[in-house]
Amino acid sequence: MQNSFLSFSAITLYVISGTLLAWRFFGQKQDLPVFAKPGLIITGLVATLLHGAILYDTMLTDQGLNIGIFYAASLITWLMALTILLASLTNPVENLGVFLLPAAALAILLNQLFPVDHVLVLNQARDLRLHIVLSVLAYSLISIAAVHAILLAIQERHLRNRHPGGFIRALPPLQTMETLLFQMIGLGFFLHSLSLITGIINLEDMFAQHVAHHTVLSIVAWFVFAILLWGRWRFGWRGMTAIRWTLGGFVTLGLAYIGSKWVLEVLLK
Repeated sequence: MQNSFLSFSAITLYVISGTLLAWRFFGQKQDLPVFAKPGLIITGLVATLLHGAILYDTMLTDQGLNIGIFYAASLITWLMALTILLASLTNPVENLGVFLLPAAALAILLNQLFPVDHVLVLNQARDLRLHIVLSVLAYSLISIAAVHAILLAIQERHLRNRHPGGFIRALPPLQTMETLLFQMIGLGFFLHSLSLITGIINLEDMFAQHVAHHTVLSIVAWFVFAILLWGRWRFGWRGMTAIRWTLGGFVTLGLAYIGSKWVLEVLLK
């Protein structure tokens, strides 16, 4: 009962905060009243606090750590929402919440409707704790970078076609958007590298049948982002080239994390 109340409250606050952002983002008046941005950030942060309480109550069990597919998705979207809201205190990235806050609300709803348990027993959870944390952090940051890349693509297309009006005015300048994108990718790549290293150390066989596809796709995604960062450093890659590589790496990593869990836990039970 308490969990249902927390879930309903968190979903409601996420929707309210996301709606305020959407009004600001897509509305004709791009500037909210002075109190609106602090208000929507506070509303979003309260939602993340409730969301965190739900995750603590449902993922940490007496048997071990529950990392079923919808629990993992809920954890990832929680980290994404929390990261964006905290980063928006000092950087102009709050508009990403238009997509990320509703995603967090949807993850909570799916977790309530379709709970799928996958419990790591205490010994496993203890050995893999750092690997799991780094993997979730890396995927969360790269997911944010993917959403940012989509907005950057829309912004660049509008500017190229000389249509700078509409919601484009709510975005930071193009150069600032590109700088923020590569900062996210660089940090996400660093965390993903650490997650691969800890996986090698803690997993007995990273190419065992049930994790081989996850391992291979994770390594492919690592190379995609490594090439992207090298291209940025060596050739100054930007624009659609950077966007395509970012989205390609995100899709590959998504197949490694969420796709493999969906097949194992939902399709194959």
